[in-house]
Order: sequence, then C-alpha cells, then structure tokens
Amino acid sequence: MYRVSVPVFVRGLRVLSSLLEKASAHAQEHSIPSEVLINARLAPNMLPLSAQVQRASDTSKLAIERLTGIPSPHFADKETTFVELEERIASTITYLESVDTALLNESETRTVTLSFGEFKPSFKGDDYLLTFAIPNFFFHVTTAHDILRHNGVAIGKRDYLGPYTPPQA
Repeated sequence: MYRVSVPVFVRGLRVLSSLLEKASAHAQEHSIPSEVLINARLAPNMLPLSAQVQRASDTSKLAIERLTGIPSPHFADKETTFVELEERIASTITYLESVDTALLNESETRTVTLSFGEFKPSFKGDDYLLTFAIPNFFFHVTTAHDILRHNGVAIGKRDYLGPYTPPQA
C-alpha cells in the first residue's frame, strides 16, 4: 500500500510543481499577469488551475489520512500566486513523507467511507486507493497540465511524466 501511494503521490506533486515553475516563467517571459494562468480553466464549468492544484493536494493527503488515521494538514484554499501554490505542494509532500510506512502497509482492509452530499461510497482500503484516490489525483494533475498547455505554456508529455529515476531495490 505504501509503495503504490506515497511515492506515486509525491512524484505526481513534484511534476505538478515543475509545471507551475514553467508556467510562472512563461508568464514572466510573455508579460502575462500570473493570475491569468492561475485563474484559467478549460471550460466555464470547470475549476481553474489553482483549484486543480488544491484538489491534487487534497486528494493525496486525504487519501493517506483516510488510510492511516493520521491527520493531514488543513489548507484554506486561498492560494492566488505560483509561490503559494508551490508552498502548498511542498507542505503536502512533507506530510506524505512523514507518514510511517508500516501504517500504510496495514491499510488495505481498512474501511474508507466518503461523504460528498448524497455520494457516500464505502471501500476497502486497497480498492479506495486504486479505484478512487489515485485516478482522482491524476485527473487533477492532468487537468492542470492541460490548462497550462491550452494557455500556451510550452509543456508536453515529457513534462507530465517528469524525470524518471528507477526505484531503489
């Protein structure tokens, strides 16, 4: 459970951070106010870039909280700059990396019940992680990538995949 959660979330968040760095540089280079990109969205009824970053952060930290019972940090969702979004990602990574591996390795049978209005599914820990949390996390990372690319930031698949370092044996 640890291996398919924390390292996956941390890697995705680092990729997201790198995308934000490229977006900030793009905004400066082209004299685009950063809030234009931070508030950009793919469709009027979709969340903006800032919210995509916030949801990726929330999905990863709440997944680990739900699987371990270790409270995650609460963020007020008030980030309006690239620096603030990067700080949120860094704080999320710090929390994820602080969780004891053993607690996650015992979480596959833990019951996780979500409550989003009338949507209240219950999962076994491994099903929650693999069929809900990870797909939801990558939805938001992908959407952030797509918002930036749609707005002219020079990023592509390699940026989304990020640097690859083979796992240590």
